[in-house]
Amino acid sequence: MNDIATAAAERPTEQGKFTTGSTMRHVAVMAASGAVGLVSIFAVDLLALLYISWLGNVNFTAGVGYGTTVLFLSTSFNVGLMIASSALVSRALGARDKPRARRLAGSTTAISLVAASLIAVLMMAVMDPLLTLLGATGETHAVAWRFLMICMPSNFLLALGMCFSGTLRSVGDARRAMFVTLSGGIASAIIDPILIFGLELGTDGAAIAVTLSRVVFCLVGYHGVVRIHDLMRKPTFLETVEDLKPMVGIAVPAVLTNIASPVAGAYMTSVLAPYGDEALAANAIISRLVPVAFGTVFALSAAIGPIFGQNLGARNIKRVRRTLTDGLIFSAASVMVAWIVLYLAQEQLIAVFHATGRAADLVRYFCVVLAGTWMFHGALFVANASFNNLGAPVLATVFNWGKATIGTVPFAIVGAQWGGAEGAFLGQGIGAIAFGIVGVWAAYQVINRVERRWQAPVKAQ
Repeated sequence: MNDIATAAAERPTEQGKFTTGSTMRHVAVMAASGAVGLVSIFAVDLLALLYISWLGNVNFTAGVGYGTTVLFLSTSFNVGLMIASSALVSRALGARDKPRARRLAGSTTAISLVAASLIAVLMMAVMDPLLTLLGATGETHAVAWRFLMICMPSNFLLALGMCFSGTLRSVGDARRAMFVTLSGGIASAIIDPILIFGLELGTDGAAIAVTLSRVVFCLVGYHGVVRIHDLMRKPTFLETVEDLKPMVGIAVPAVLTNIASPVAGAYMTSVLAPYGDEALAANAIISRLVPVAFGTVFALSAAIGPIFGQNLGARNIKRVRRTLTDGLIFSAASVMVAWIVLYLAQEQLIAVFHATGRAADLVRYFCVVLAGTWMFHGALFVANASFNNLGAPVLATVFNWGKATIGTVPFAIVGAQWGGAEGAFLGQGIGAIAFGIVGVWAAYQVINRVERRWQAPVKAQ
């Protein structure tokens, strides 16, 4: 009886939580809580890579590096689906229509499950040529292929857990949204060393741990959304079909937006391949350091979406604009703190990963120079969150793909010719600076356009 009373007391009120109070506080709480959960997942990935590096075979490290690059691609599909689900649910809550929010939570989750399963089947079908295209050869290719074939079938579990987490963010329950991802990270942290070293499964153990952690991820999310908030009901087939159109309208551009980053990462892997396994091992380490160091920035894109969505649903344009500004300030401050920590900890990171020679040089270069460019990556993440939630998701696609192509390919090529692997990384960073600046300008223009559209009927009277 007490449990029922407690659960009822914790359920949200009819008014959207983010439509009142300090927007900076909402941004900080949602981003920080989202970062804890997200960083826990990426930290465990980093820890798993660390364990693999201790096996003493650079091909294992490079192979898992290739594997996580491909996993990042499938995860990005799921993030796009979560963004669409969260945007629709938060708008309904902002408009004080909880019954519709419950329906949308159910239908968008069902759509995400089907989409994630199809993505997994497709990627498994093309896995061998995809890894070859990325530059994986020999033992490295074999390790990456086996790692992915174990992980990829559980992609639907990741999509389900992400939808649960997104729904909790939509209602403003940052703490439980954090626990969803944090639980998966904790489970993986416990399981990884047992399977990798205890049962001597090596890279297979790391892959199995990924799957088991996703099961925990889903169970905790289900408890928060269904048992605590009662914010999801089973949709009918007709409702799901009806909700497919608005879901696709946001999800397709959001997915395209999110897969741009792993595509750019895959391209950088192919650029670095000629510089040998040490450069690829360094890239694998850097790729795992980035989301851990800048976890708050990664979390911002999904975390502040519901703040935009609820205030858009409440038609409060001043709070929408303030949310964008506060998001940019918070992102810049987070990057500065992370950059300082990386600079101070560079030698310790190199020692922990047993990086030597060119691998150590590249990790050091990232900590000292490249980390600073994430100021502009973060700005574009915030701008994309506004695009996805303010009716302009195509702009997020345009800017992210622009950064992944125009902002990466020519800059990386010229940089590699000028300064080898370091030059390729620097070129990519310079491209991000331009797109971050223009993206922020466009985000404010979108808000101004929404404001003019709302004011037009008033002027006509």
